[in-house]
Amino acid sequence: MRGTILIIDDEEHLRGALSRILELEGFRVFQAGDARKGYLVLEQQPDLHLVITDVRLPGENGLQVLEKIKKLYPYCEVIVVTAFGTIQDGVQAMKLGAFDYITKGDGDDQILVTVERAVERSHMQRRIFDLEKKLKTRYSFDKILGTSKEIKDSILLAEKVAPTDSTVLLEGETGTGKELFAQSIHNASRRKNKPFIAVNCSAFPKDLLESELFGFKKGAFTGAISDKKGLFEEANEGTLFLDEIGEMHYDLQAKLLRVLEDQSFTKIGDTKPIHVNVRILAATNLDLLKEVQNEQFRSDLYYRLSVFKIRLPALRERIEDVEEMSNYFIRFYSFKTNKQVTGMDPPFLAQLKQYDWPGNTRELKNIIERTVILTDHEILTSDLLPYELFTSSKSTTTEDFDGSMEELEKIHIRKILALAKGNKTKAAERLGIGIPTLYRKLKKYGLE
Repeated sequence: MRGTILIIDDEEHLRGALSRILELEGFRVFQAGDARKGYLVLEQQPDLHLVITDVRLPGENGLQVLEKIKKLYPYCEVIVVTAFGTIQDGVQAMKLGAFDYITKGDGDDQILVTVERAVERSHMQRRIFDLEKKLKTRYSFDKILGTSKEIKDSILLAEKVAPTDSTVLLEGETGTGKELFAQSIHNASRRKNKPFIAVNCSAFPKDLLESELFGFKKGAFTGAISDKKGLFEEANEGTLFLDEIGEMHYDLQAKLLRVLEDQSFTKIGDTKPIHVNVRILAATNLDLLKEVQNEQFRSDLYYRLSVFKIRLPALRERIEDVEEMSNYFIRFYSFKTNKQVTGMDPPFLAQLKQYDWPGNTRELKNIIERTVILTDHEILTSDLLPYELFTSSKSTTTEDFDGSMEELEKIHIRKILALAKGNKTKAAERLGIGIPTLYRKLKKYGLE
């Protein structure tokens, strides 16, 4: 079954004719003669993908039906149909969230195309909602993308330590997903129904970070007009994630060490210690052992934090995961931008696999979002990629590339243009061809 549709129209013969057309195309179709009967169908079939409603109905009109459906069933698309279309009604329908506004008498082919797109969007919207729900509220290890040994080893360690109260130090480059791992560890622990609070230690100067972590008493300093709870208090019984721990001021590290050792601290301006029960997860993109040797990080704090270390691999170390991750992000941003992007061509994927990914997963995600926004087609092509992907230290080779020679030439020309910073004369010199030849090839490959 391709999808489930409800038609609301008081003209029975028109309703029946459209229903038969859609059923022949493989859709399951329900019918209702007015809004009240339509709502009854929706109550019984809450997973409907599409409602097609006439504007003029007995009782509530089609625009009122549209507004109510979008509030109660946000993943159900609505197409508004009218025999007497006006620009004002059309604008109002789109503002209220209609997928489309069409006029009775349009050809069957046009209606079918619109219906298919609407049902496809409904399917996609439900999938994206599930993905976003996991991403925002129920992080779990199965949300972490990739099947390479490197990422699986990291996940296995995280799964083993999650049920304990041990302090965990996550090590890895920027963009490798350290906060995602921290969230997943928290949600697999006994503290999963308690607070998870994250703070980036590099985002605050020493004094401000101290007050954020430990709070202060009224009058402790100028501007302290009332008592303030610190993040340790807010995270009591839960988990506190200290991101970029290596950037914490050396003097503040001593106070953090005390909390780790006896689960107590003193607010700024107070004398009475506060006891908490907080699990600490920390993360860094620095080599903390080197920082210890350079006397930039306390050795006692380092050894207390590194009870259980997990190293997150850089994306270039698990390049075989790039395809799976890219397809995931394509689906995600295709929905977000209301486009029908379904995949990427071989040169596009080949270039992704040849890049070093200094920004790791975060950079890949951003590049896929950018290319989905730029494309006007269903398949992403390499000419959409930014120049920096063609200036990687890894050379363009035929390794892992099974496309045609023309596709490979297109990738190579684009890379040389990037290296020449768009200067076509220099690019032609590096390629060993004349300017006219380069212009001809640029036109051929759509790289002008």
